[in-house]
Amino acid sequence: MPEQTRKRTRQGAAVLDALDASDGFRTAQQIHADLRADGDGIGLTTVYRHLQLLADRGAVDVLQLDGGQVAYRRCATDRHHHHLVCRSCGRSVEVACPDVDSWAHSVAQDAGFAEPSHRVEVFGICAACQAA
Repeated sequence: MPEQTRKRTRQGAAVLDALDASDGFRTAQQIHADLRADGDGIGLTTVYRHLQLLADRGAVDVLQLDGGQVAYRRCATDRHHHHLVCRSCGRSVEVACPDVDSWAHSVAQDAGFAEPSHRVEVFGICAACQAA
């Protein structure tokens, strides 16, 4: 269903606003805490539900963290991209990696696979955290 025909709820708008206010990946628990601190009575289950709806529509990127937790981020582009993620503060930067894309398609084709997809996240420490 096209974006403009979807019903927009107050809770959904609040989750989107919270994601837009961050420059890094945020877990559902972090988003919930931010919203509650701002006086929004939204429940954690509702935050999870809206994040899943956004992920299903491709409106957010989803990142599996080292401890198994999932984090979300609104990205500036709809094009395929990857992320550099700071292990200290969570800040992320979108990067294009055409060599990785070509490699993934080549490996899939060589193995007889069709319609390959992939995710690449590179973790490190950002310049601001290094300076602190």
